[in-house]
Amino acid sequence: MFLKIKNKIDSELPRYMDNLEKAYSLNKISPLLFKHIREFCLRPGKRVRPALFVAGYLGFAGKAVSGLYACAISIELLHDFLLVHDDIIDRSDTRRGKPSMHALFNQYLSNNKNIKITGQDMAIVAGDVMYALAINAFLSIKENPARKEAALKKLLESALYTGSGEFIELLAGTKKIEEITKSEIYKIYDLKTANYTFSAPLTIGATLAGASLRQNKILSDYGLYIGRAFQIKDDVIGIYSDEAKIGKSNLTDLQESKKTLLIWYAYHKSAPKGRRLIVKILSKNNVNFKDLEEIRGVISDCGALERIKKEIIFLMKKADCLLESSAMLPRYKKSLSLYSQELLKL
Repeated sequence: MFLKIKNKIDSELPRYMDNLEKAYSLNKISPLLFKHIREFCLRPGKRVRPALFVAGYLGFAGKAVSGLYACAISIELLHDFLLVHDDIIDRSDTRRGKPSMHALFNQYLSNNKNIKITGQDMAIVAGDVMYALAINAFLSIKENPARKEAALKKLLESALYTGSGEFIELLAGTKKIEEITKSEIYKIYDLKTANYTFSAPLTIGATLAGASLRQNKILSDYGLYIGRAFQIKDDVIGIYSDEAKIGKSNLTDLQESKKTLLIWYAYHKSAPKGRRLIVKILSKNNVNFKDLEEIRGVISDCGALERIKKEIIFLMKKADCLLESSAMLPRYKKSLSLYSQELLKL
């Protein structure tokens, strides 16, 4: 089922971009801006968030209404907007295996001498435009106005919480690993990932379909647990996968001194020598692949990776119990459970 939803979203994306051009004459405003926004947004991706939005809607409505998939594009555009700004913060020049938005603009500016702007400046503005396009896409659905307003509020809350999560993660980067608590890490995960990747898409869709507050709470909590597990898995991938597979540098998290749960466990389960090594690498200005290998060694020696895998299993079980109590239509509930399990495979 989710594959069908993803395929429909992938078909809707270029159609929506074409409709935008017709409605706002974006190429007349700036061919450069629209060209890069279009290319960035149409890059192949999992489309997890819009797919969950559609599933949340169909799980209670049973059938699609006009504009459902165009509305789903809003969740993807919100994601893309956040990626553009995230890459600037992380100083990452790649995204989905291609140049990040600011890297594209830096390429454009490379032949211009004595300029006072950067690709990062231009990418910030492009991200702002993408945020506006996301809100525009949301309005496409033909649904009950009261539900639409309530769902839009949830979309805006999602953007607010995600930005707040990014902010406190940046602050956490200024702290020493021994000063960070597990609850602080989960707070970042909940705000930055779990809400906008799982809880918000599911509950926005369900709200549009007329689901009750109780049912929305069940889906929200379900998304929270799945989102935590998803972020933990992503942290593991960031350390152990190669750059070609993940589409960005696997030095990024260490370079930004991110206090992930994996690193936190490694620090607290390691002998003093391992702890000193973690502190040393997290404090470096320029992390290299030798540092990455050393971190992997510490993680392996202290059993942190196995502890993390148990954490993911625990979170999945809690999520499954919640989903079982949901009034979502059985076939969508089953598909959602299978889809989540697939996403969380290590």
